[in-house]
Amino acid sequence: QVQLVESGGGLVQAGGSLRLSCAASGRTFSSYAMGWFRQAPGKEREFVAAISWSSGTTFYGDSVKGRFTISRDNAKNTVYLQMNSLKSEDTAVYYCAAKVGYLSQNHQAFGSWGQGTQVTVSS
Repeated sequence: QVQLVESGGGLVQAGGSLRLSCAASGRTFSSYAMGWFRQAPGKEREFVAAISWSSGTTFYGDSVKGRFTISRDNAKNTVYLQMNSLKSEDTAVYYCAAKVGYLSQNHQAFGSWGQGTQVTVSS
């Protein structure tokens, strides 16, 4: 298991940008595929983005393609989510997650989760 701590959330105006960070503990961070998910009040958890252990492969949810970018720095045990052109519908709690093996867009495939960070986009 790897422990995950998200940061970087906050309040931003529509059209603005935020960068989320997820710091992981453990020496085997580089072996995990990493993902970002979000959940708005009254809605199901939604896939946002995922990245392979080598950064060679990335997936994005349809609603964020072209606006969000996932990246990782294995030397710093950190994964990032750069969010540009934010919209009010991006408002949610954002969660970082880790899984062993191949990428997945299914939150049930991820075994380790952070506590979440709130992102609020005002229109």
